[in-house]
Amino acid sequence: MLVAGIDVGSLSTDAVIVDDDCRIRGYSIVPTGASAKRAAERAMGEALIAAGVAAEAVGFTLATGYGREIVPFASAQVTEITCHARGAHFLNPATRTILDIGGQDSKAIRLNERGKVVNFAMNDKCAAGTGRFLEVMARALEVELEEMGPLSLRSTASITVSSMCTVFGESEVVSLIAAGHPKEDILSGIHRAICDRVCSLLERVGIDDALTMSGGVAKNVGVVTAIEQRLGRKLFIAPEPQIIGALGAALIALDKAIAAAA
Repeated sequence: MLVAGIDVGSLSTDAVIVDDDCRIRGYSIVPTGASAKRAAERAMGEALIAAGVAAEAVGFTLATGYGREIVPFASAQVTEITCHARGAHFLNPATRTILDIGGQDSKAIRLNERGKVVNFAMNDKCAAGTGRFLEVMARALEVELEEMGPLSLRSTASITVSSMCTVFGESEVVSLIAAGHPKEDILSGIHRAICDRVCSLLERVGIDDALTMSGGVAKNVGVVTAIEQRLGRKLFIAPEPQIIGALGAALIALDKAIAAAA
């Protein structure tokens, strides 16, 4: 039995195919772009290719994310909070707190020992401290997204980036560049500002030692380092943290498929 989970986010759309032994058979990450529907179809197609199976082999597909309602081939939809909880707990059963930083929102989720959501806090009113915020800052600094983390670790001076509004933050960064501050120091300040923002979310739900970080920003070593230094603990980060929501959706799809077949 094969099932699929698809997470339609603001910046990326992720698909995961798992079998009835809960093994990941294939996955994909594609840009969402201007059409969530097309992105969902492309992500599913690429995940099928990675798994080496035809679409007909997938018996149940569950969609999550902000665009979950417009996935034409989905059998059901579930909120991203539930899916991230399921995926993170599956990958690390010790997880009690999840920090997910996505393209345009960030979430702190508290779990019980069974992996069920008991509390969560979400910043979805602006792009502050998210992947979109980092994209704008990277463009202002003329660096690639994947370069931001390693560059920030070379910082030798502390710079405060006070504005977390994406528009005003970009203006502040432009002013810092004009004042002659090195990119490394500005990036370090940006990452510490994001750290302050997301840690306030974590404090609202309660922070447990077993803390998992998911989302594309988990690939930014500068943000991760800033959070670990602030909290005084290591974060658990999966080999591919961007697919945790889609993985959770696939695991829930498997539950539903097994129940339907019983």
